[in-house]
Amino acid sequence: MGDHAGARAASWWRPRLATHGADVAVVTAVLAVLLALLALPPIWYLVYGSLHTTLADGSAGSFTLGYYADLRSEHRLLESAANSAFFAVGSAALAITLGGVQAWLVERTNAPFRTLAYLGAFVSLAIPFILYVVAWLFILGKTGPVNDLMKLALGTNRPPLTVESMWGMIVVEGLLYTPLAFLMLCSTFRASNAEFEEAAMTCGASTWATLRHVTFRLATPALLALALLVFIRAMEAFEVPALVGLPGRINVLTTEIFLSLKMQSSPDLGRASAFAVVLLVVVSFLLYYYGRIARSAARYHTVTGKGYRPRRLDLGRGRWLAGAANGLIFLLVVVLPLAVLAWVSLMPFYQGISLRGLRLATLDNYRAVLDSAGVVRSAWNTLFLCFATATAIMSLAAVTGWLVVRRQPGAWLLDQLGTTPLIFPGIVLAVAMMQIFLAVPLPVYGTIWILLIAFTTRYLPYGLRYSFAGVIQIHAELEEAAGASGASPLVRFRRVVLPLIGPAMAAGWLFIFLMTARDLSMPVLLAGPSSQVVAVELFDLWTNGQATELAAFGLMWTVVMTVIAAGSYLIAERAGVSVYGN
Repeated sequence: MGDHAGARAASWWRPRLATHGADVAVVTAVLAVLLALLALPPIWYLVYGSLHTTLADGSAGSFTLGYYADLRSEHRLLESAANSAFFAVGSAALAITLGGVQAWLVERTNAPFRTLAYLGAFVSLAIPFILYVVAWLFILGKTGPVNDLMKLALGTNRPPLTVESMWGMIVVEGLLYTPLAFLMLCSTFRASNAEFEEAAMTCGASTWATLRHVTFRLATPALLALALLVFIRAMEAFEVPALVGLPGRINVLTTEIFLSLKMQSSPDLGRASAFAVVLLVVVSFLLYYYGRIARSAARYHTVTGKGYRPRRLDLGRGRWLAGAANGLIFLLVVVLPLAVLAWVSLMPFYQGISLRGLRLATLDNYRAVLDSAGVVRSAWNTLFLCFATATAIMSLAAVTGWLVVRRQPGAWLLDQLGTTPLIFPGIVLAVAMMQIFLAVPLPVYGTIWILLIAFTTRYLPYGLRYSFAGVIQIHAELEEAAGASGASPLVRFRRVVLPLIGPAMAAGWLFIFLMTARDLSMPVLLAGPSSQVVAVELFDLWTNGQATELAAFGLMWTVVMTVIAAGSYLIAERAGVSVYGN
């Protein structure tokens, strides 16, 4: 009787298990198709466009290797590539130095003003890239406060500094990525076991020797990985090369692509695609080595659980000098840029900072911004784009992350497709999207929808990082218990997994929202007259010489984004994941 009952139970479960497995297979197949449509066409159309001439209507013509032959024969490619490399190395060195010192002071010493370091890092999330660059152009420009002070000190009427130069590009980009370096290295120094440092100091090593031979040696993989990451981001950068480099006649690979499309009477998609393929290959190569370095970090883990006691180094009287360093970096990253923007926004015309200028202060720029239909439309477009992009990505990432972490059949393909867009610099992906939607008969070119597709493609890997982090924290026994009660895999995901990964998903949603709002490299090529976003509106105000209105609009937008960034930080803290997602 018992055997007969068991056989009946088994025969009842088998069709249900088959049905459940079929449901998961269907979801996996649908996701694979969606991810393939996002990740693979850009690669194909970039390569295809670089191997075909461009006709007058933007479509591809006959096969040619001429674009690559031109790149090989002209010195401009080598010069731009060398400029890109030098710019990236300098920016990475500055960001790692400032961010690394600040992270060590905050996490491993008793230096005061640690809160300022975190505040500066997270407020920087709210400032659009282009606005931050413009603020430093104001500070270091010919009529900026730095040049004014140097002219006074040197007794000259000519500005000693010219920010439109390679050193200006490196300084601005390095400061732009200092908060990222700080946040990523904080976790490294926080997890380093202080017993190794104490053992070195017990043996007579000085504080400096301990730092060189123990602390930073243990952090070597993290430092190398972060240096390579910032190097990659600087190679992809557009805002600093466009606003600082182009006026100084310094071209890099990203601005070469921009000039091929925007600064010619007829956009040369073939030449831009060839440049884009070169940059794509370089970034892919760098990302490969970044992954290898990041994986090697496990060999340097020093936190073992038992006996681990995080301690802070007592700097004695030097703690106030260290606190001053924290305050100085906060001043450079947040206070100075926002202060100079506030000054410019109150002026009837752009001028240097002076007591005489205070008498001219006015709120007319704020009124002009609020009365501008284009500015208001760009704000609404950006909010819609950020909301739709973040929602689309995290919806895909939630299911994909669950399937990949639980190693469902076919999930390895989802993982590969979902992380493929990491290889695309923003401006390269924009060129690919232009190629795709000039060839595909869908009326989305120049609309908000092409921006939605482009941003969803670019930031999908970051959404997956948050999804992976959330699902990994959930033990499979919870799903198994629901399965024992008869719940299908999809019901388990909806009723068990999704509520538990909610904080991680919310943190990822907010991160993507903020990154979409800051990006200029894709909208500057893809946005049409009715689909302008804030970053492009700021860029247009700058190129049109409307610096005062740009500052007013930028400050108001920064206030809105700061509120969202604050929510991002609080939710990320609760979820236990990095708000930067890198």
